[in-house]
Amino acid sequence: MEIASVIGRIPYRMAFAGGWIDQPFVSRLNPNPPGSMVVVAIEPEVRFMDRCGMATGTRKVAMKLWKGRIPDGDPAELTRELYRAENGGAPEPSGSQDMIGLIYPGVSRLDYQVDCEGGYFPVKVASERDPGVARWIERVVRMIPVCQRPEGYNPLGVKNLDPEWIGRLGQSGKDCYDAILAKSVLRLGASMNECMRCWEAILPQTVRHPSLTVDLTALLSYYQARYPGAMYSGCGGGYLYVVSEEPVPGSFGVTVRTE
Repeated sequence: MEIASVIGRIPYRMAFAGGWIDQPFVSRLNPNPPGSMVVVAIEPEVRFMDRCGMATGTRKVAMKLWKGRIPDGDPAELTRELYRAENGGAPEPSGSQDMIGLIYPGVSRLDYQVDCEGGYFPVKVASERDPGVARWIERVVRMIPVCQRPEGYNPLGVKNLDPEWIGRLGQSGKDCYDAILAKSVLRLGASMNECMRCWEAILPQTVRHPSLTVDLTALLSYYQARYPGAMYSGCGGGYLYVVSEEPVPGSFGVTVRTE
């Protein structure tokens, strides 16, 4: 029996460098729009933990909406349909990158600027479905389970929305996508490290918060010092993405969805 028959056939998604630039309260202060972030669709080969930055909440909505399988259709329209289903009337809507990451195959760069639909949807989506690129990501990006976000945790308690740092955040997404297309381990790792520096500067409670029981900064520093790069799958921990051409103890890999 396939695991998908238990957990459903809707993909999961990984979010790489640039995350948070899809939120209008961030993108509106970007001095060099558009800012970019990167998402990667992955096959449902394992049940990922909830509250870990893997778009599991959006995936649950999609499972109910589409009876466990993404329907045929224009990905942009499906993204909007799923966005409406999850965020209708929500005071703090989730970012559209969650929906795009589940629906668009391959690796995608999402470009956001606030004067495009209020910043809620990207002005452009650039996607790469080349199997060679997918196999490369599968080989060099490893995942390590760390911790779920605590119940009630809010990463937005402190906001240091400095335009310079926001500009760097948006650029880290561009650098990440270019590194993947070039299949450069060093550049990919550098873009993830830069993204984490931006998170700590702009929204420090993404990695430091009284409710967190794991020293996320110390753990991140350990892996960044020993491998080309590392970043968390989401605020508050989740999984740690480690970029490496060498084995990473305790890690596992994924399969990128290209169809």
